[in-house]
Amino acid sequence: MIIFNREKQKGSTLAFVLVIMTAVMIILVSMLSYITAQLKFSYSRVERDQAFQIAEAGVYYYRWYLAHQISGKTAQQIKDFWQTGNPYGVASPYQADYFDPEGGKIGSYKIEVIPPDPNSTIVIVKSTGWTNKAPNLKRIIQVRFRRPAWSEYSVLANDFIRFGEGTEVFGEIHSNEGIRFDGLAHNIVSSSVASYDDPDHTGGLEFGVHTHVNVPPATGVNNTFRSAEAPPNSVPLRSDVFLGGRQFPTPTIDFNGVVSDLSYMKTESQISGQGLYFDNNKSTANCNIATKNNYGRHIVLKNDGTMSVSIVTSYDTTTNSIKSETCANALLVPNNGIIFVENNLWLEGSVNSEKITLVAADLLGGSAKNVYLGMNNLLYTNFDGRDIIGVIAQNNVEIIKNSQNYLTLDGAFLAQLGRVGRADYGTSDYKNTITINGSIATNLRYGFAWTNGYQNWGYANRILNFDNNLLYYPPPYFPTGTEYAIDLWEEI
Repeated sequence: MIIFNREKQKGSTLAFVLVIMTAVMIILVSMLSYITAQLKFSYSRVERDQAFQIAEAGVYYYRWYLAHQISGKTAQQIKDFWQTGNPYGVASPYQADYFDPEGGKIGSYKIEVIPPDPNSTIVIVKSTGWTNKAPNLKRIIQVRFRRPAWSEYSVLANDFIRFGEGTEVFGEIHSNEGIRFDGLAHNIVSSSVASYDDPDHTGGLEFGVHTHVNVPPATGVNNTFRSAEAPPNSVPLRSDVFLGGRQFPTPTIDFNGVVSDLSYMKTESQISGQGLYFDNNKSTANCNIATKNNYGRHIVLKNDGTMSVSIVTSYDTTTNSIKSETCANALLVPNNGIIFVENNLWLEGSVNSEKITLVAADLLGGSAKNVYLGMNNLLYTNFDGRDIIGVIAQNNVEIIKNSQNYLTLDGAFLAQLGRVGRADYGTSDYKNTITINGSIATNLRYGFAWTNGYQNWGYANRILNFDNNLLYYPPPYFPTGTEYAIDLWEEI
């Protein structure tokens, strides 16, 4: 006969129940901890997302603020705004509250701004956002605002332009008129007209930006009217020519507005100890020479921070070459980087760690003045943004007849009333290669070569290399737009 011990049985049952309860409690506690953690995470994520949106609102508020403060102002007025206008966020952080659509306060943002230095169009804006519910959960967005400069185009024109077969361009191209492009464009090619009558052939209207390159697998160029490149047809993609795309019509860029920029440059050049201004005086300091004629200045830039300056007393109007000049003065490159010649300018040389703009213009009522290049190269020592040259002519930026066979020009070149180019010196005038590392802005159609349909002369090879540093560091006082756009965005 089997006898059960009831006390032992009760103890075993109790132990089993305790084990089960412990396991259940552990599971419940874990579940509660998980649920709590998820609730906290969801709450944190909501607050972090709202803080991010508030920080973004700060960025877009500052863009709106700049648009209302800067739009339509001259370069001098923009400079005055940053230096003496007490812009928000510069001297001290600017803080504002952020409200929901019903008017309830959600949080706040704080804006801190690094203003542009004298040789840049870049503004750095840092916006920090947070909510009232979680003020310690902050999100920070930093953006770079930039005003577009004329120097950011490989070619900017106020006239129709044509790029021949074999031309390869890496920067943006824009014309206020039409563009025929038969090369390879790595960036956007834009025109301010929807269509135009190409003067280089007969036919009808073609697109504001069009090509005569035959569609692959065919090769070569067709020089007659292209119906596929004309309205009312849809615009073909043509990624074999326009790697960055083409846009038309787009807003025009006002070359007449450069007049106010020239006046401002002249004023800045006349600031004692800052700029350099050369009038039409017929005497030369340090040389004790008085001349009968003054046709302009000959400036040779040196890579030691100096330059030599002489008065041109006679020149050949057929070849544009200097025939005689006074002895040269040795001068320092000016502190603010602006040199204004109230006459013609012959320019050559090199710079080393200098940002400089040279202007030839007569704002006293005389004839429009030219800048003459090509006697020797115009060069940078460094291509990392330390060296920037701007050349502005009221009339033409002209390559002389006796220019170098292999000519290299570093910098941004602007012809306000005339064109950047080289005159037609006749069918016996042959040069090998001109290389421009920078940008061209020309009122009239530019060019360094000529043709009569079966024979070419001038520079056989024309190479345009865009300098990316000109995007962020245009030459001092170079024309720029007045609207700031977001150029770079990041969360930090």
